[in-house]
This record gives sequence, structure tokens and C-alpha cells, in this order.
Amino acid sequence: MFPESLQFSIRSPINDFVQFLVVNYGFVFKAISHAILQAILFFEWILRGLPWWAIFLAFLVVAWLAARKVSLVVLVGVMLFVVGALGLWDLTMQTLALMLMATLISVAIGVPMGIWLAKSRIVRGVTLPALDIMQTMPSFVYLIPAIMLFGLGKVPAVLATIIYAVPPLIRLTDLGIRQVDGEVVEAATAFGGNPVQILFGVELPLATPTIMVGLNQTIMMALSMVVVASMIGARGLGEQVLNGIQTLDVGKGLEAGLGIVILAIVLDRITQGFGTPKLEGNNRG
Repeated sequence: MFPESLQFSIRSPINDFVQFLVVNYGFVFKAISHAILQAILFFEWILRGLPWWAIFLAFLVVAWLAARKVSLVVLVGVMLFVVGALGLWDLTMQTLALMLMATLISVAIGVPMGIWLAKSRIVRGVTLPALDIMQTMPSFVYLIPAIMLFGLGKVPAVLATIIYAVPPLIRLTDLGIRQVDGEVVEAATAFGGNPVQILFGVELPLATPTIMVGLNQTIMMALSMVVVASMIGARGLGEQVLNGIQTLDVGKGLEAGLGIVILAIVLDRITQGFGTPKLEGNNRG
């Protein structure tokens, strides 16, 4: 046994801190929860309110704009048709609404944070260990503070998903900007460009393929949280998988799992298409 005199616990301080937040700043978390919930409901209203064929065609158009390849459009069309044929269309739209919300917030946090890391060694040295913890901590752990601060439902599910999924976007945004050729930056500076102009006119455009890889990884990791998030009230395909586990209905769980896989493939191919230069994509085709 490890000597008791050398043991200590961080449980009580952390519990006291969370309790302090709930008691003194509960109104802040309630306001944040309301805003995020309204945004999620707005996405659901669009995705579930429009005819299925309108969403279907929208995906095909986005797939074409992403890669300008007929093969990708056909793949997306077949995949979405399978989702509808399995009777999973509405559940998929609910999951997609949560994905969109989590992805938008992740981009709003991840890209600026990645830029900050690329520009400051001190911030990078402090933040990278935190990102390591966020990526290695078991995903179930994120659900505990999310439930305490925001209750059950869609909002804590989205926030727990963001904590788990945003690190790759931060890391790859940082990497993409740091990999920009220094001579290109020096040339832009010599022509009179200020730091803001160089960032938006030179560094971010050149780093876009790497940033898109980070976005792709964020989306994939967010989808991996779908089933976990269903345990605290998130609807959609994850809830169907959870019901299949609870009732030992293998077919039901497998169908919903297939829907998650299809959604992951569709979003993966589309984001990869946007991250690949069109000329390169056409040469490969």
C-alpha cells in the first residue's frame, strides 16, 4: 500500500469549485444553455422541417462543390438513400443538428485558439498539456460537470462533445500556420503588409488544407460521442443505439450504428473534398 501520509485528493476542491459555480453563476450557465438550445432547435427545425428530397439535393450540391467529382456525388447520394431506406432519416437529422452546433462552436473556439498558439510560445506551452488531457480523459468524465452545470438534455451533450472534439482543430490550426514558409511571410511584410493582413491574406489561406484536416478530425471525434451523449438526453441515432443495448435488440442497434457510420463517411468525404485543391482533385480524377 502507498503510504497514507503521502496521499492527497483533489476531489473535494473540485467539487467545491463546481458547487461554487452552480450557486453563484447559475444564471450565466442558464443563459448559455438557453442560447445554445435555441440554436440547436433552429437547426432541427430546418433539417426536420424541409422535405427529405430538399436535404438530399442540398447534400449532393455540397458534395459537388467540395470536390467537383461525380463519384463523390454518387457516393453521397447512395449513402443518404440507404439512411432513408432504413427508416433513419429523422434520427439522422437530429444527430446532424447536434453535429452542426458542436462543429460551429468548435470552429469558433479552435481556429482562433490555434492562431494564438502559433503566435505565442508561452500560450502554446501552457495549452498543449491541457489539450493532451482533453484528448486522453475518458469521454464519460466530461458528462459529470456538463450535467451539473447545464442539466440533462441536448446542451450538455453538445458541450461535452466540444471538449472532446475541439483539440484536433486547435492543434492542426497551430501546425498549419507554423508550417507556412517564412520567406512568403517575409515577402508579404516587405510589401508593407501588417500582421492582420498577413494572417488573413497569406497564412490562413496557405494553412487551409491543414485546418480542414483538423475540422475533419473534429467532426469524426464528435460523431464518436453520439452514443455517449445519448446517455444524458441527446436524441438521434445515439439514442437508438442505446435503446438497442438496453433491450438487447441487436438489429436495432446495428441499424442505428450503420446510420452513424454513413453520416461519418458522408461528412468525411465532403470535408476532405473542401480541403483538397481542386486542380489536384481533378488530376487524380
